[in-house]
Amino acid sequence: MTTDLRIEDLLRELAPQVLGVLTRRFGDFATAEDAVQEALLAAASQWPADGLPTNPRGWLIQVGYRRMIELVRGEQARRRREDLVTRQDPDDRRYAPAPDEELSAERDDTLVLLFLCCHPALAPTSAVALTLRAVGGLSTAEIARAFLVPEATMAQRISRAKQRIRTSGLPFRMPGEAERADRLAAVRQVLYLIFTEGHTSTAGPDLRRVDLAAEAIRLTRALHVRLPDDSETAGLLALLLLTEARSPARTGPSGELIPLAEQDRSRWDAAAIAEGVALVTAALPRGPVGPYQVQAAIAALHDEALSTDATDWPQILALYDVLDRLAGTPVVALNRAVATAMVHGPAAGLKALDALTDDPRLAGHHRLPAARAHLHEMAGDRERAIADYRDAAARTSSLPEQRYLTMRAARLAADSSSAEVVNLGQFPSAGNGNCPRSTQTTEGGED
Repeated sequence: MTTDLRIEDLLRELAPQVLGVLTRRFGDFATAEDAVQEALLAAASQWPADGLPTNPRGWLIQVGYRRMIELVRGEQARRRREDLVTRQDPDDRRYAPAPDEELSAERDDTLVLLFLCCHPALAPTSAVALTLRAVGGLSTAEIARAFLVPEATMAQRISRAKQRIRTSGLPFRMPGEAERADRLAAVRQVLYLIFTEGHTSTAGPDLRRVDLAAEAIRLTRALHVRLPDDSETAGLLALLLLTEARSPARTGPSGELIPLAEQDRSRWDAAAIAEGVALVTAALPRGPVGPYQVQAAIAALHDEALSTDATDWPQILALYDVLDRLAGTPVVALNRAVATAMVHGPAAGLKALDALTDDPRLAGHHRLPAARAHLHEMAGDRERAIADYRDAAARTSSLPEQRYLTMRAARLAADSSSAEVVNLGQFPSAGNGNCPRSTQTTEGGED
């Protein structure tokens, strides 16, 4: 089982690199993806039995290249393109490169592939979906959950996006400055979404998908190296580093979720925090200030605080006000409501959450009842907190989150049956910023 998981992780890591090689060589993204998928299937069936090849990427390139030749020859329209490509190479490389040939690492084809998928001819949602599929390695079902649409709808959307790129005639290369500017926002959004899925999986038994988070950081770092003066790319890298820095303390020995307020902060990655703080500190004065820089600033305040009580919640609330103006989304509003509760008390936070109840974008999402449960718990209303924790647990597909929310409800129910009625005056008063524990939120950097 361990070997199978290691192979699965390796294939996910290598897939975009191999796709980049084939797309660069043939100029046909859609057909290259088909060839790569068949190479991955062959590897998944052969490697567990035969063992890993000496050069796994070279093996995949070779198999994908041969399959690509077959697919190209299968269509008359593709035959001319095959002849043009093969004439550019010596005879001994016409059918497959050597397995140990280094074709993609130095050229960073994955980053080029990312910009290709964010083609300006595609609608932003289609570009993001296609890139999550080709570069992020997410399944169509996972992408459909992220966009809150049926899997069949997402499959059609991705298929149309591939067809649009196929007919565009766009060369496989890093775009020039003008083209790059048109795609940069979509590229950053994709990297953020890949990281978000890696940081907290939307479904499954594990809280995190370490490979996705690491790949998102790697690609964002590569993008920052190419665009060192782009303040929002620097802000995105800072946000990812500052958020990932807490990962060692986010789970317990059995993989259980540990909320921010209960984490052992000595386990946080001090080097990643220092790098993230330096990045956002340098980026903010350069401007223009964008949403990722503001989120990074919020994450930095969390990471630099010695405890939840010592966190500068008024400053965080002020930054959420800025973020709401720059990129007002339901999740931002939800996080702002929690910050409001930390500054002005749970009643003020619950009032802010009430305004989100009818937002269709949060319909069925577990984070709204989870936040409401937390604030009811802060206010001492255990019955409502229990109901909301159970509601949130029923809505999430993530097993660690589900277990955490269920345990919160069970613990409160046990306390209610054994403890006397608690006078509300014993709970933190409005405005003092005290809180027994933090709720799980996303864009603000809280776990």
